[in-house]
Amino acid sequence: MKAVVRRGPKLEVDKNFELPEPGPGQVIVKTLCCGICGSDLHALHHLDHFAAIGQRSGALRNLQASHDLVFGHEFCAEIVDYGPGCSKTLKPGQNVVSMPYAVGSGGLEVVGYSNTFPGGFAEYMVLQEDLLLPVPGGVDPEAAGLTEPLAVGRHAVNMARLTKNDVAMVIGCGPVGLAVIAALKQDGFGPVVASDFSAERRAAAEMLGADIVIDPARTSPHARWQSLGVAATLAEVEAMTLQGKTGKHAVVFECVGVPGLIQSIIMDAPPATRVIVAGVCMSEDTFEPAIAINKQISLQFVVGYDAAEFASCLTSIVEGQLDTGLFLSGSVGMDEVSATFGRLENEPSSIKIMVKPHQ
Repeated sequence: MKAVVRRGPKLEVDKNFELPEPGPGQVIVKTLCCGICGSDLHALHHLDHFAAIGQRSGALRNLQASHDLVFGHEFCAEIVDYGPGCSKTLKPGQNVVSMPYAVGSGGLEVVGYSNTFPGGFAEYMVLQEDLLLPVPGGVDPEAAGLTEPLAVGRHAVNMARLTKNDVAMVIGCGPVGLAVIAALKQDGFGPVVASDFSAERRAAAEMLGADIVIDPARTSPHARWQSLGVAATLAEVEAMTLQGKTGKHAVVFECVGVPGLIQSIIMDAPPATRVIVAGVCMSEDTFEPAIAINKQISLQFVVGYDAAEFASCLTSIVEGQLDTGLFLSGSVGMDEVSATFGRLENEPSSIKIMVKPHQ
């Protein structure tokens, strides 16, 4: 089969990549589309570090950076055939999405970050039958392919356990940040402050329902807390305490993942802020715990989603609860993937580019 393969720090189109064979309880599917994730961009050039982090944390136990790798974990696909021991509830030809996991000889592996299970930048993939979710006819495969990144945002919002006294700020309006905004507004939550340097991403945040949209190059997003009813300094908190009042509380979703951003939030966010860290920083970072302690700031790190969250995001797409077109910045064929990676690394204003292996 044809696949875009990472070999060393480069992507190559291999027209004779080995077709995967479905094992017991597995299916082979034809990839219809697959999104390019920011994690893929990092892993292209730093797979040794990416794999080492995965192994140290227990998340990617079997990934070998020196071996061929086919990226792609945000996909919609069509069932082709079944391996042994399958119930075959869904018929060949049915479009599906799935959490990107498959069981190999070494246990559970992440499709797209596995040397055994190639991801969606290939014409075909192997998936677990039990994880398949049918995509109804008439639903655009590119829209369905957004299920995975939307589930990341949904999980971050669920983990935040927001109350009516919380005010949310989303820093970074890439795919994860926009997914957080979409989940917040689906829950009827507000106000939501969104901050991003990109005009295109700010426009998407506004169209998804963000109540206040800020360009941090012009204005600090943290300048708005007091006007939103959040005590912005320790002195204001102390004054409210003496008056027997309780104000609103800040919840910041960090959806960028660059060194220094957590420290910046600790410095600039109000006291008692809860910081939900959804941005994946792949390098070492530092911050000053004493400042966070004095301001009683909480840090919570989140990743992924569970099966119910994943399924709920597909439902929201199928039922038209959000405009998926706001996330989709275009599509490319396999021959364009390498150049597209380079463009996304240097011009990150795009939101989600879909790879179509059969285009």
